[in-house]
Amino acid sequence: MNAGRRFSQAISEGDGISLVALVERQGDESLIETETADAVMVSPAHTGLISAVRSRTELPIVAQWPGHPPADLEGIDACLLPVDSDREWLERVQDELRERIELAFLIEDDEHMETALEAFDPEIFVLGASDKPGDEALEGVLDLLPDVPAGKLAIADLADVSLDELGALERAGFDGVIVEPSRLAGLAPVEPPEV
Repeated sequence: MNAGRRFSQAISEGDGISLVALVERQGDESLIETETADAVMVSPAHTGLISAVRSRTELPIVAQWPGHPPADLEGIDACLLPVDSDREWLERVQDELRERIELAFLIEDDEHMETALEAFDPEIFVLGASDKPGDEALEGVLDLLPDVPAGKLAIADLADVSLDELGALERAGFDGVIVEPSRLAGLAPVEPPEV
């Protein structure tokens, strides 16, 4: 693993909730504010986009591939695996990658949570509700949080989160949230004035 860029360490250290910038297309990487974000999510990942992000930042990169992760994981610190994928595929990918990079598991419902806990025992849970609109998405991730075991990391996948929703996630105990890079500045904590 890249000891200097461990994803879990970046999310768990510091005060407050960590912001993970979501890069989905070429050009989004120019919006990453490294003084605001703690990590970068590249989804769907491909070599060109990962290289473009890595050239702009030393922040940890977590990648989600539309298919099987490539053999060359240069520049990647973690991989996001959707629990709704074929179970045999997930087991094979976990076996191949767990000694090389950190693994995070995307969970979107109670059934996914049960599968993740029983079969994979993740250290990093990414809780999403992509099938729910607006406030329902927030409620969806909040409903999943109590099932995340103590001591594990919980990250909300709410790309268009508002400042009020960010506060609700932090109060509930989330360690991080995946957000659109254009929202980073508006979600950054306000530094108190120097006295």
